[in-house]
Amino acid sequence: MTIVEAARALRSGETTCLALTKRCLARIEEFNPVLNAFITVTADTALARAGELDAELARGIDRGPLHGIPIAHKDLIRTRGVHTTCGSALFAHDIPGEDAAVVERLESAGAVSLGKTGLHELAYGITCENPHFGPIRNPADRHRSPGGSSGGSGAAVASGMVLAATGTDTGGSIRIPAAFCGLAGLKPTFGLVSCYGIQPLGYSLDHPGPIALNSRDAALLLQALAGPDARDAASSFRPAGAYLPPDKPSLKGLRAGIPENGYFDRLTPEVESAVRSAIARAGQLGATLVPVRVPSLEELNAVSRVVLYAEASAVYRPHIAKTHLFGADVLTLLQQGLHVSGPDYVNAQRLRRLLAQQFQTLFQDIDVLLTPTAPAFAPLIGQREVVIAGQALDVRLAATSLVRGINVTGLPALSIPVHPRGSLPIGLQIVGPPFREDRLIRFGAALENAA
Repeated sequence: MTIVEAARALRSGETTCLALTKRCLARIEEFNPVLNAFITVTADTALARAGELDAELARGIDRGPLHGIPIAHKDLIRTRGVHTTCGSALFAHDIPGEDAAVVERLESAGAVSLGKTGLHELAYGITCENPHFGPIRNPADRHRSPGGSSGGSGAAVASGMVLAATGTDTGGSIRIPAAFCGLAGLKPTFGLVSCYGIQPLGYSLDHPGPIALNSRDAALLLQALAGPDARDAASSFRPAGAYLPPDKPSLKGLRAGIPENGYFDRLTPEVESAVRSAIARAGQLGATLVPVRVPSLEELNAVSRVVLYAEASAVYRPHIAKTHLFGADVLTLLQQGLHVSGPDYVNAQRLRRLLAQQFQTLFQDIDVLLTPTAPAFAPLIGQREVVIAGQALDVRLAATSLVRGINVTGLPALSIPVHPRGSLPIGLQIVGPPFREDRLIRFGAALENAA
């Protein structure tokens, strides 16, 4: 059930907030022991909250389309009185005294939080094989990873345990789970959604955003989440736009850039076929397909790695000596970051600015850029290499190769499912100019309608 469908059923009297919440809690009880999507379930407070929201509707108080909708929060987003572990032994016993901004805003919009979803330790990875809380499993194939780092949110939504969830994206951590689980995942423009109350990983790369069943549902969450926050130094102070697309969005008049370099160089045949088919469908729906040369993917990824190494190590430098509190992969990344020099970081930021300017120039000639989200299917749990075009590649580097560079630019990006029937999930990434989330959502919704 989508948020749009649930909202309609609530207002027609076909269901209640309490019934929706009980339905989702029953699915958590059934599926979470296998999928391990949730670290903490807050059933009692969720049921009480749902009852209050039903009473509000009975009195004529309607908070909007998220009123009574069951959701969950990634467990590095602080929740007052509820454990926020960050998927780490470092924060295993942390109970915040206040909510993060995204929690406040979704609460105000009437959403019902059912708990906290699991993640790759400290959000620093894409497999969600967490050494402290166990691996999270993909509902599409329980032997595979759901992607990360927001893998618990992806698994929870894909299995129907909640109707939507929050995530964070520092190098693809919303879009990769969306692609691997067959969902819509939106990384908004940097600064559009407040990071206040979210444990940082990369100060200049972190983007909170929604994971939902489709683009329209993601738009409903973004409508509640977006907007300035004086408590967040990185806030854009730009007011929220109007993100919900029309019922029958048109692609006529939109110019879709199709990269001639980088993004299609190394894909599995299944991913290339599905993404090319979706691009062709966009053309049939009226979009003008424009071949373009894009900024260097290798440079984007190199800049992202250097910046994140340095910023993540700066966040956790006071704790890195407590080696027993970290998983081996995360500890290695944090230790590598300690060796990034000041000149290396400054030069990476200089190149970052040039690459961002190149994207700005690119979007003078196109309205959106269409790329694959990930180059291959979700990896098996425990898999360390993936073979693409006859070459063995590190799973983490391969999975993030097409998405992490977009964090460097701060541009908005939406992943939508485009996998054919019977296939494991595959994602199409739609990138746009700053603060044009409405355009991405319109494009995604049109393709979803056609599919």
